[in-house]
Amino acid sequence: MTVIRTIREVWRSRPTIEGAGVHLKRVFGNQEAPRLDPFLLLDDFRSDDPSKYLPGFPWHPHRGIETITYVLEGDVEHGDSMGNRGDITAGDVQWMTAGSGIVHQEMPRGDAQGRMGGFQLWANLPASHKMMDPRYRDVKRSEIPEVSMEGGAKVKIVSGRVNGVQGPVRDIVTDPEDLDVAVPKGARFTHPVKKGHTVFAYVVEGSACFDAGRDPHARETLVHYGDGDAVSITAEKEPVRFLLVSGKPIGEPVAWYGPIVMNTPEEIRIAFDEYRNGTFIKHR
Repeated sequence: MTVIRTIREVWRSRPTIEGAGVHLKRVFGNQEAPRLDPFLLLDDFRSDDPSKYLPGFPWHPHRGIETITYVLEGDVEHGDSMGNRGDITAGDVQWMTAGSGIVHQEMPRGDAQGRMGGFQLWANLPASHKMMDPRYRDVKRSEIPEVSMEGGAKVKIVSGRVNGVQGPVRDIVTDPEDLDVAVPKGARFTHPVKKGHTVFAYVVEGSACFDAGRDPHARETLVHYGDGDAVSITAEKEPVRFLLVSGKPIGEPVAWYGPIVMNTPEEIRIAFDEYRNGTFIKHR
């Protein structure tokens, strides 16, 4: 018998400032991360005020994690210590595996109307993969399949599988599923998820019932699910759009300071010593 997951907890994103002065909403971070293993952080950086995003995220290091950037509006210029340069534009995803270490910058530029919007998710790496070679997976909007479901829901698949359609990002150690789901008013979206995996939804627009026994949850709300075989979401009063994310928990100690996430405080100390003395980058 299929067990539909019920809500374990709910919270709203909160304003914060990051980088060189970027105003954003932090959906979850260090405080909540232990409950969302393997995920560490989710930021919502939507704004129509250029002064609040143009300062950007100048050069900074990462080690031990993956960062997943999904742009809805505007574009983000990026560059890194491996010589990569480019733009992430509306509808694109950049899946960066920092691994043993990378230094990069991300500079939001907005669109012609001054709008900038998107999300960045951090996913942890297990000890066995923290020092792997860095890599990028730049996924253009045209490469992300969209599946139409019975009842009218539409699902963009970055990673994972929906109705037999596989997303373009594969072979990730935490076995993530990353979906952008739009459900019209009056429709229901039911989707199988792997038992034992962490699952959450983040409401981008509108509202919906994410659990038959609970009231609707609206924009900028995160819904963290308990265990089970599937999720079922109903858009009772208005259309809803949400990110649905799941992944395999790692279950290892987390030592975290700023952009570096390792397993022990000693590994953190080594990482910052290497950054200061110029030996942080292991692969070019």
